[in-house]
Amino acid sequence: MSFPLLTLTAAVPAVGAILTAAVPAARRTAAKWLALLVSLVTLVLAAVVMVRFEPGGDRYQLVESHSWIKDFGVRYELGVDGIGVALIALTALLIPFVILAGWHDADPLETKSSRWRPTQGFFALILMVEAMVILSFEATDVFLFYILFEAMLIPMYFLIGGFGDRAHAGSDENAAAQRSYAAVKFLLYNLVGGLIMLAAVIGLYVVAGNFSLTEIAEARASGQLEMATNTERLLFLGFFFAFAVKAPLWPLHTWLPNAMGEATAPVAVLITAVVDKVGTFAMLRFCLQLFPEASQWATPVIIALALVSIVYGALLAVGQRDIKRLVAYASISHFGFIIMGIFAMTTQGQSGATLYMVNHGISTAALMLVAGFLISRRGSRLIADYGGVQKVAPVLAGTFLIGGLATLSLPGLAPFVSEFLVLVGTFARYPVAGIIATTGIVLAALYTLVLYQRTMTGPVVTEEVRRMPDLRVRELVVVTPLIALLIFLGVFPKPLTDIVNPAVSHTMSDVQQKDPQPAVPTQNLEAAK
Repeated sequence: MSFPLLTLTAAVPAVGAILTAAVPAARRTAAKWLALLVSLVTLVLAAVVMVRFEPGGDRYQLVESHSWIKDFGVRYELGVDGIGVALIALTALLIPFVILAGWHDADPLETKSSRWRPTQGFFALILMVEAMVILSFEATDVFLFYILFEAMLIPMYFLIGGFGDRAHAGSDENAAAQRSYAAVKFLLYNLVGGLIMLAAVIGLYVVAGNFSLTEIAEARASGQLEMATNTERLLFLGFFFAFAVKAPLWPLHTWLPNAMGEATAPVAVLITAVVDKVGTFAMLRFCLQLFPEASQWATPVIIALALVSIVYGALLAVGQRDIKRLVAYASISHFGFIIMGIFAMTTQGQSGATLYMVNHGISTAALMLVAGFLISRRGSRLIADYGGVQKVAPVLAGTFLIGGLATLSLPGLAPFVSEFLVLVGTFARYPVAGIIATTGIVLAALYTLVLYQRTMTGPVVTEEVRRMPDLRVRELVVVTPLIALLIFLGVFPKPLTDIVNPAVSHTMSDVQQKDPQPAVPTQNLEAAK
């Protein structure tokens, strides 16, 4: 293409972040509106990418390629397949809601005498994360992807540590210490994963001589590039470890509950609904495409780890007393489903996993943002401090219920389709794993309905709850489109599946896998008569 549409889609939020940060200290409302406008322009560009993408066309489309570091064969190389397009659309869709939901999150940090501009910084960091995540979904140069994979940690660190949740029962000093601990833990876990990945990226360059995903994959498929079995497996493990930390997969998950618990609700959505998707996306794009044999070799262990994530995350969610940590552990369980679907090596499993990434992003955003509105009214994250909310704020309670029902994958809501496909695809090749994974559905119903019962039903427990206002106009603008999307994609997922399925077919071809045949062959009806 002569017009760099993919670059523009990522450049707009990046430039918007710089402009937002430069807004004068006294004009923080203008900074908010500028950030929202930039996010809406990015959403329009993402919609143009979806329209221009042809599901039945070339695997990577809207390709851009320019020399960057010539001596090392590093290129600024972009391209999108159906999976990347779906996740770019998810990211661009959620950021305006994140900005609206966090409209006042930096206000308590504002002081008349301070030259620090927390409002401008808060929204600038959100836009910078959006730019890096979108570009990571577009990058087809391994080195470029690695740079983005690591760079997005910096703004996220400041969003967690500098603008964290202030709904703490303890002192301000204790709250600040908790936020700092969560931010450092997030950074260290992901940096360790990134350093291991860097070693694998260098190893890949030594073996292949370049960083181009498409060139390496084509050379491998044609037999022009041979990798020793042990070399391929070591490189796969280096990449997969970093992605499993980001995803996160048990036992590399422990940073997520701290990060989501201490971050504001919009930043928590940014973590689990946007940034973490880079890990699962990269498993599909890089692990399976670059290391097909090693991916099959590691599949049994990864399926086992995914099952542990599903059950372990759900069990810990059941026992949580903190609303936000409950959602965090539920997300660990859901990421287990996504990873299990990817490595089930079936069309249904990988299609379901991709849909799950999108649907989990929407459902978690709906639930977490409503939970954030609830917490901001009461000033507490503890479930025990609530009760009877539906009597005083019925709209808030109703939207909270729909978000919770989507989290437990109720039929008719978007996550049901993806979870069903993951289970069907897994059962076709690994029936025992499919059966065990269904326990996650039962536990999801338990922690979701118990959470709703304890917070929304029964008598009004405190005077703070009795005075609680219902959702305001800005909050309804945030929640209503997300709920509408959950319902629409729950009854009509075809627009997404049409985009995703051709990319999944390419991925299945990369790993040289075909869907297993039914155990009971289809009989000829005429012969049966």
